[in-house]
Amino acid sequence: MQPIANSIAAMRDELTAWRRDLHRHPELGYEEERTAGVVAEKLRAFGLDAVETGIGVTGVVGVLHGRGGARGEDRSILLRSDMDALAMTEETGAEHASRHPGAMHACGHDGHITMLLGAAKHLAETRNFDGTVYFCFQPAEERGAGAKAMLRDGLLERFPARAVYGMHNWPGLPVGEFAVEPGPVMAAADEFRVEIRGRGGHAAEPHMARDPVFAGAQFVSAVQGVVSRVRDPMTPAVISITTFNAGTASNVIPETASLSGTVRAFDMEVYRMIHEEMARIGAQLGAALGVDISVSIVGESYPPTVNDPEETAFADRVLSDLVGADRVRRSGGVTMGGEDFSFMAQERPGAFVFIGNGSSAPLHHPRYDFDDEAAPLGVAYWARLVEAALPVKGE
Repeated sequence: MQPIANSIAAMRDELTAWRRDLHRHPELGYEEERTAGVVAEKLRAFGLDAVETGIGVTGVVGVLHGRGGARGEDRSILLRSDMDALAMTEETGAEHASRHPGAMHACGHDGHITMLLGAAKHLAETRNFDGTVYFCFQPAEERGAGAKAMLRDGLLERFPARAVYGMHNWPGLPVGEFAVEPGPVMAAADEFRVEIRGRGGHAAEPHMARDPVFAGAQFVSAVQGVVSRVRDPMTPAVISITTFNAGTASNVIPETASLSGTVRAFDMEVYRMIHEEMARIGAQLGAALGVDISVSIVGESYPPTVNDPEETAFADRVLSDLVGADRVRRSGGVTMGGEDFSFMAQERPGAFVFIGNGSSAPLHHPRYDFDDEAAPLGVAYWARLVEAALPVKGE
């Protein structure tokens, strides 16, 4: 265990100011114009060797060469932060609360940006490494698969890295602790929609109608049996139906109903099986009740985020050196949440770690806030990771 460098510890107030400014001005996926502008401006001010914008619509990549100048792919790594906010209204009451109704940084991406910017500043000043670091600021993680969009724009061809690394804050994990684990650490995730078309009518004459609300209620109940009775209980999976919309009046049976939700699984075979079962249930239930039920996936589905064993072991060593082995959790750091860092990890070996965010409200909660005390530690992790991955010859 080694103390955080004084120069990083001294950045605390500056990091807090950056983070709270970003928090006040949240932007949704592919709309991160101000955020990307702030990021690019700071990277240029830090003296990076190149700053490219507009990758995957609003993505930004900063390029920094170490003491030996530009290097090839075998001496290059990529560090990634997400930038987008969530479409929800903040209820923290904080002085730095969102100034944009209907948008807030409820997943801590403002903190992720801040920690990676801090690392870029520190490493630009010290350049205590031999190789090339790509600082990747990605749009649309929450919805829209911004990582995939950046890859389609030639991210890894334009910025060839041998390995990719990501980090996410985690409420409930104490500030000062990390979690890292090899293999699947975040689930495959998607958004599905269910459309039900029946026959409307008077609420007093249900026999003259084909009620889509009744059919929807049956569907909600039936698909939960896929997890409890069709899936192997040793393979984790979740089906959550989170919206149910139908009708406009209490005395009218509506013509249609719509539901939406998400499927989560670590195993892609299980994931595909769930969707096949949902489609089968929809078709057969619809036939039994005299309505039409269609199930479809909306937008991009995210594959599981899978940590490479060697890169995970390497990240573990860096973290253990930083905070002590007893403050690095090596099991239980797995979540059914989804992450589009998974697309990058499919292309290059990578490691995705979790940094403690203390006792904050959960992610995606209207009273969530990133803990600014965690930021210097996140900067230190990124800096140590680069210096260890790209050591100066003789060190």
